[in-house]
Amino acid sequence: MADIAKLVEELSKLTVMEAAELSKALEEEWGVSAAAAVAVAGPAAGGGDGGAAEEKDEFDVILTGDGGKKIQVIKEVRAITALGLTDAKALVEGAPKAVKEGVNKAEAEEIKTKIEAAGGTVELK
Repeated sequence: MADIAKLVEELSKLTVMEAAELSKALEEEWGVSAAAAVAVAGPAAGGGDGGAAEEKDEFDVILTGDGGKKIQVIKEVRAITALGLTDAKALVEGAPKAVKEGVNKAEAEEIKTKIEAAGGTVELK
C-alpha cells in the first residue's frame, strides 16, 4: 500500500503536459482510457483525509486536452456550455481551462463522460 501512496504522490507532481503524455502512453499500452484509472485513483490520493474528498459537493470540470479530436471536443463543449463557436474553440485551444465550475458531482461526471466520449481529457477538481 505504501508503494501505491508513493506512486500517487509522484503522479501528483506531473505537469498537465506530462499527465497528458502519460495518459496517451497508458491508452496505447493497455488499450484503455487513463482518465478512468485516474478517476479511480483520485480518492486514494487523499489518504489521510478520509471522507473529506467524498463530502465535496461542488466540482470544477477542467478540460485538459482535446486528445487530437479538436472538432468533436469543440462541438461537445458548445453543447454543454451554450458558447458560440469562437468561444468554444478558444476554450478548447486554451486547455487546461474550466468548462463548468461549481457543479454537483452527477453533472460533473456527466460532462466528463461526454467530453471523453468526444475524445477530450477532463479533470474534476
